Amino acid sequence: MRRALVILAALSVTACGGSPPATPTQGAGPTKVNAGVIAIVDTAPIHLGKAKGYFAEQNIDLTITPVQGGAAAISGAVSGQFQFAFANTTSLLTATQQGLDVKVVTNGVSSTGEQGKDFSAVLVKPDSPIKTAKDLAGKKISVNQLKNIGDTTVRASVRNAGGDPTGIEFVELPFPDAPAALQSGRVEAIWVVEPFVSQARSQGARPVAWNFVDAAPDLTVAMYFTTGKADADLTKRFTAAMTKSLEYADSHPDEVREALKTYTKIAPEVIAQIVLPKWPVAVNKQSVQTIADLAAADGVLKEKVDVSALVP
Repeated sequence: MRRALVILAALSVTACGGSPPATPTQGAGPTKVNAGVIAIVDTAPIHLGKAKGYFAEQNIDLTITPVQGGAAAISGAVSGQFQFAFANTTSLLTATQQGLDVKVVTNGVSSTGEQGKDFSAVLVKPDSPIKTAKDLAGKKISVNQLKNIGDTTVRASVRNAGGDPTGIEFVELPFPDAPAALQSGRVEAIWVVEPFVSQARSQGARPVAWNFVDAAPDLTVAMYFTTGKADADLTKRFTAAMTKSLEYADSHPDEVREALKTYTKIAPEVIAQIVLPKWPVAVNKQSVQTIADLAAADGVLKEKVDVSALVP
């Protein structure tokens, strides 16, 4: 099992640039929809829902186009390449503050809300003097993207534990590179999500904070969104299909694990043991506001954001 974790393939995928923008078909045929979605554990429901026929039930011919991250998803939606897309909460808040016309249509993925059993964690080497989140103050910590949900929630963990997060040095590293960077001593702690939490722990890394859990109860981590130009009827149908997809994924973890084998490169042995997130239908709007307020206080956002403009 340890070997399978160590040889875990990276989740990151390149954006498919060859897909033409999807547009509604004429007549009674299904509406062609192109959704920009990161190929990670978090997005299992949309893949499972497509396989189950939930989008076809709504007369939607769904194409799922893999993207590198939230920035690519947002730019693709704003440019018209995607009718719908998936991005994390901080990326969407940043887009809103920049004046981009993005609107959330449904939840994407949420923290489990359980200390010690979430899909996101901050980890250190087994012999590290860092014992608690408070000890992360002033340390060098990797995140996959600077000024995003990682540093905001890590700071929240440190602050909640009684530490001062202002002196933390964040280092931008892709999740697949983080466990090796910790082992080599390049950083003193890493923030990663599954399956990289399991990979790092298989190498002896020790979790000292569950940052999503610390930041807000039942944190809404990411959401599906569209733009103000979206067709209202299509949005209603897409949302209905996603609602069924989220409900099904949240109550059928074994089928989620099977779906992960179809669109990620995670080893089957790893899929069997990773901690899955939660997929409630409703956005926890208060948790989104909490992230917005924390991000503004830390300078990740330039000013406070009223999330009502983003989440109806």
